[in-house]
Amino acid sequence: MSFSIIGRSIAESVTLKLNETAAILRAKGEPIIHLGIGEPKSKAPFDAITAAASLLNTGDIRYTPADGTPALKKAIIRYTIDHYGRVVAPENVIASGGAKQSIMVALQAILNPQDEVIFPAPYWVSYPEMVKLCGAVPVPVHPEDGSFYPRLQDIEQVCGSYTKAIIINSPNNPTGVIYSDEFIKEIVEFCDERGIYLIMDDIYNRLAFDGRKPAICYKYLKGSIDDSKLIVINGVSKQYAMTGFRIGWTIANKKLVEVMTNIQSHQTSGPSVVLQAAAAGAINGIQSSVESLRTTLENNTKVMMEQLNAFTGIRATKPDGTFYCFVDFSNYNKNSTQLALYLLEKVRVITVPGIEFGKEGYLRLSTCGSIKDITQGIERIKWALDPNSPNELFIGERKLTRDWL
Repeated sequence: MSFSIIGRSIAESVTLKLNETAAILRAKGEPIIHLGIGEPKSKAPFDAITAAASLLNTGDIRYTPADGTPALKKAIIRYTIDHYGRVVAPENVIASGGAKQSIMVALQAILNPQDEVIFPAPYWVSYPEMVKLCGAVPVPVHPEDGSFYPRLQDIEQVCGSYTKAIIINSPNNPTGVIYSDEFIKEIVEFCDERGIYLIMDDIYNRLAFDGRKPAICYKYLKGSIDDSKLIVINGVSKQYAMTGFRIGWTIANKKLVEVMTNIQSHQTSGPSVVLQAAAAGAINGIQSSVESLRTTLENNTKVMMEQLNAFTGIRATKPDGTFYCFVDFSNYNKNSTQLALYLLEKVRVITVPGIEFGKEGYLRLSTCGSIKDITQGIERIKWALDPNSPNELFIGERKLTRDWL
């Protein structure tokens, strides 16, 4: 069979594959602990459910404008005022089938083959594949000091005549770190001076810990949105625990939004009217669920860090937000894919290999689960790796005896 060059170059989504693996093993009765999952356990907000149900009850489920319903756009405009302090017009907004499609359509609107897109490493697993889907070239940037905090100098070193865009994700998946206000200021000004598109992936912007607030990119924008190449991405998946609703949005200059709308109209005709109603309900409704989720994640992260800090031979950077910890396990195995498979086989704990995020020797661990999942998951990992751990472990009623260390 013959496939396209682009089709052959794209790898499957590792995180989605892990979710599928977990579901299959659970269905077989395996005592799986999923520390790789990237979705909150909490329920969708009541306002989102009632808004969707009200529309369903009318039976009037029709096409919508390709760039989103007026009601959802109005909600997004309100959101942008409340959380960014910036007033935007409906023509600056396009709603899509999740923040992933928002980024994808933006890239399709701005990239030509051989254009380059820069993003700091570690990075979200989909960035390189999405860039390649456009026939363009992904350019990951590894901070020279070995930290998770990029500097403008690091980006300048790889920026050239083919550079079309830079993607910044803060709070960051997989590390959970928040980039400094100074860095965001520098990168906004740098892109403005060079005429480079800056895509701010802000999907975790309300899930920050210890009273921290991610930098607001518009604060450093000298001109208007319509005179800039600044693109801001967000959605309901993470902050409202609405991963299955698949609604994201983009704020950008009107000309770019028009091009994105044309592309999206031929891809999907626009997001589902029911799911847009749910998203508008969540944005306009009571916001206590967001703070409740943030507090839960902050507490879960503290528990995970306590467990990790008692684990010899690893290094863990305390996250500033999100629901991930990115942990250096290279003292045990420098091949993160082998290590992840080993932990799944030996103790039925699912993790995500760091190589998928551009950083070998690391594993991404999720704090989305329960405290029990976190403590037992780390206990199992420690038992599988640390020779100083007890030789026996109980998983439910099953007694395991370690015979490989």
